[in-house]
Amino acid sequence: MAGHSKWANIQHRKGRQDAARSKMFSKLAKEITVAAKMGDPDPDKNPRLRLAVKEARKQSVPKDVIERAIKKAVGGDAENYDEIRYEGYGPGGVAVIVEAMTDNRNRTASNVRSIFTKSGGNLGETGSVGFMFERKGEISFPASVGDADTVMMAAIEAGAEDVESSDEGHVIICADTDLNEVSTALEAELGESESTKLIWQPQTTTELDLEGMQKLMKLIEALEDDDDVQRVTANFEVADEVLAQL
Repeated sequence: MAGHSKWANIQHRKGRQDAARSKMFSKLAKEITVAAKMGDPDPDKNPRLRLAVKEARKQSVPKDVIERAIKKAVGGDAENYDEIRYEGYGPGGVAVIVEAMTDNRNRTASNVRSIFTKSGGNLGETGSVGFMFERKGEISFPASVGDADTVMMAAIEAGAEDVESSDEGHVIICADTDLNEVSTALEAELGESESTKLIWQPQTTTELDLEGMQKLMKLIEALEDDDDVQRVTANFEVADEVLAQL
């Protein structure tokens, strides 16, 4: 069970989604504001903003929160955020990528470094683990849209690179630069997706036992609790029997 697509399942098992709801809304709103500020405030003319708004809606972010985030950017009163990527190693030698948006680089760097250290990890230089990942687009659909063959054919027609189908649903992978076009084509064929986003896909993975996974979870959860951190990706692999014990 590869880590890049299973962390959400682990969070769900632990019941963290509801507890982190307001924090998630805030981070999604920040992404919308930054996307709108960097490009056109019209989602139809700004692919990054379109994906940000789409993801926010999928996560049930209220319409007024989304509109307020866009108006904040248009009005010129939005904070200036720097997008930064941190890289390091977590417990068990797992490679970790942390994506952040911050208005204070020193604060964020200090916080991220402290979290890695306290969790038995080690923050490295930019590029220290990035070579183990590849930037990709990921589109998720519920199992109800069709069987594996139906989704595979739709994905091929849309220009996707890979499909992972299971009882839980379908995950389609495409080139990062093709995400907007591929997701649009797939939704025209299969209906609305559950999630459409850019990810860091691990090219190699590190398998963890129960103790290692518990330590890594503490690191990832501490990072995700930081207001400046948008996303955390790790290249862990965990067996189903270990997952069942978490």
